[in-house]
Amino acid sequence: MKLPEGWAWARLGELGEYINGRGFKKTEWSESGRPIIRIQNLTGSGSAFNYYAGTLEKRHTVRPGDLLVSWAATLGVYIWHGPEAALNQHIFKVEPFIDQSFLRYLIDYKIQELLAASHGSGMVHVTRSKFDEIPVAIPPVAEQRRIVDALEGGLSRLDAATEAVGVAKRRIKPFTTSVLDRTVLGALSDVPPDRRAVDDSQRLLAGLSSKRFDYASLPSLPEGWFWRRSSDICEFISSGSTPKSHLMYAGSGDIPFLKVYNITQDGRVDFTNKSTYVDRETHEKQLRRSRVRPGDVLTNIVGPPLGKTAVVPDEYPEWNINQAIVAFRAGEEVHPEWLSLALRSPIVLGMLQRTAKATAGQFNVALSTCRELPLPIPPMGTQLDLVEQSTELLEVSNRFALQVERLSLRSRHLRQAILRRAFTGNLAVQDPADESASVLLDRIRAERKTQGSRANRTGRRLRKTAAPDSPPPPSASSIPAATAVQQELPL
Repeated sequence: MKLPEGWAWARLGELGEYINGRGFKKTEWSESGRPIIRIQNLTGSGSAFNYYAGTLEKRHTVRPGDLLVSWAATLGVYIWHGPEAALNQHIFKVEPFIDQSFLRYLIDYKIQELLAASHGSGMVHVTRSKFDEIPVAIPPVAEQRRIVDALEGGLSRLDAATEAVGVAKRRIKPFTTSVLDRTVLGALSDVPPDRRAVDDSQRLLAGLSSKRFDYASLPSLPEGWFWRRSSDICEFISSGSTPKSHLMYAGSGDIPFLKVYNITQDGRVDFTNKSTYVDRETHEKQLRRSRVRPGDVLTNIVGPPLGKTAVVPDEYPEWNINQAIVAFRAGEEVHPEWLSLALRSPIVLGMLQRTAKATAGQFNVALSTCRELPLPIPPMGTQLDLVEQSTELLEVSNRFALQVERLSLRSRHLRQAILRRAFTGNLAVQDPADESASVLLDRIRAERKTQGSRANRTGRRLRKTAAPDSPPPPSASSIPAATAVQQELPL
């Protein structure tokens, strides 16, 4: 972009000292001391802290008001509002050379660019060299403060609205899980609680044993309901298989081939998502054991997440599934929709998850486990009534979730639009009397060069910074990717 008057190009690494946290071993955790700040503590995905009671270097100590940047897994910018704490790895503590609030919003604006520069599967991360080299446009100091004032006025209202949307979003899942559990355990049925018979509901499991499930500890069910082993009420239970890549075709083909990402969290098959096909010969020969048809119930046994379950729709007369999915074909005693509800319910899903084996961050449930899984089975008429009731409730939940997601997306787009205006010089006025940003950057570079010379004389090693006489290019595209140093961030 063309820079406004008084602005100058810099690199992100020049604008502050970025201090990475240290790794804390489990043997160092304590029940008291400083809380250890991990990424999940910043994002809210995990609120429980581990603590460190040992001696901590000043560089790894976080105090209220410090600026933090997570550079792995979930990229984000945060101000720490908690007590004095210890900084875990994968997070920078930032000691800014410019206005801290301005730098915070600037990094927030650059998150998508940082994400595009990240690499890795599973837990993505940004290398230190990529982080430092991100080009940024810097206004004069006085204009930085004017931009911060404008942003805090507009974004505070947007953040409040976003938080309200987030609260609504967090309430959807408990509602959905409550509907599923209350349905499959009979709480929504017309049978009064005092007519529940604990012993009788387990009668049909008498004499059966399982190494994975304790049938005797299953909760009571309404009168006329029974716990049944899944293999006793299904015509077959079978896992899929995956052919070699040259036998799968994207976009079109004879037989639709389902993968885990085609099963949604709300219990549907979405074949519009990267649709894959196999030819009929592969379907009938190599993959004959993984053929499924409309009405079969699918659930994934490889995660996370586990428990994505759906009934095969009638869009095609035949389908096929990969090895991460198990198909249940309902017998005469169980309706497919009821079977799907039961497999999605927290109580049944929890039993499956507790049997899962973890390997390299991946959870796997054995096919034999699926065949021994106990399921609550009411009379067929009750199944149909409860399926209808729960469908209405879950549709309300799904519609609400869709509205919340649209609001969240709109909020993110609006925030990015406001930040874009701020960092392209269109949010605050330019004053010709302001000291040029190039003067500020020259001062920062000169001071850092001096500090670097002092550090070299004392044997200390500072990280590499741009030379004062080598201004950065104005766009990321001019940075030669082939010559970029792929130095990993220190752990």
